[in-house]
Order: sequence, then C-alpha cells, then structure tokens
Amino acid sequence: MYHETGGVPGPAAEAKMKQDILIPDLNGLEPAAKQFLKAIGDNKLVAFYAPMGAGKTTFITALCKVLGISGDAVSSPTFAIINEYRTADGEPVFHFDFYRIEKPAEALDIGLYDYLDSGALCLMEWPENIEDLLPQETLKVRISVNADGSRLLSWDN
Repeated sequence: MYHETGGVPGPAAEAKMKQDILIPDLNGLEPAAKQFLKAIGDNKLVAFYAPMGAGKTTFITALCKVLGISGDAVSSPTFAIINEYRTADGEPVFHFDFYRIEKPAEALDIGLYDYLDSGALCLMEWPENIEDLLPQETLKVRISVNADGSRLLSWDN
C-alpha cells in the first residue's frame, strides 16, 4: 500500500486490512471455517461480536470440527462460562461465553488471563461484556446477518 501521493511505502503500509468471509448457508460453514482459520494465521485470541441468534456458537462449532474436535463435544458454555476442547493434535481450545457475566471481576475469578496467556486458541462469545479486559491483540470478528439469511464475518487483520 502506498501513500495517496505515491512513492515509498510508509506507515500506511502497516495499516490493517479488512477481511470478509460470506457464509451463504449452513452448507457453507465448514469451508468458511477452513478459510477463516487460514486467514487469521497466528491469532490465538478471537472475539466474536454478533446479536443473539446470529450464529456465534454455530460458527465456533464449525471451527472446532475443522480442528478435529468432535462436534458432539462442542456446546455453548453459557452456564459454565468456559469449555475446553482438544484438537485432533491434542492442542487445547478454550471456548468462552461471557453472556452471563455482569461484572469484569467475574471473568477474572475464573482465571481469564491464565487462559488468554496460555498460547491456546481462545474463542469468545459476548466479548462486549468483558471489553476492558481483552488484550490489545484480540482479533475482533463481527458476524452480521444479511437479509437473505446469509452471514458475513468481517474483521481487520
């Protein structure tokens, strides 16, 4: 990327790039999950922002399936706040649901930073409830529902 005036790349070259993945229907979940995992690279902290019913848990389930985690094992940790899964390679994946968190201290009480600092993939639903606790490097992904029922994932990478 070059400055508007042309010439040598400068600070603008460091700017984040907007990424989008369209999920046309349920059949598009697994291909979208594969594309998403490839696109996010080494990002381990992923926060999903979306209204109720937009498909956060459904998409996280697809991500887990692609990672080799049994689909039966994946569920929304609404009451437990966190579920731990193991990939086909035995790597941990932490799935958070902060929907019921009313105060940031509740997230700290479960050892939030121990999980976030573990180096494991952390997939978070309802991150807006702990916004001030999220590390700067957290990848913030928006899921929007289109008029035709398709979903659009978008983030800056």
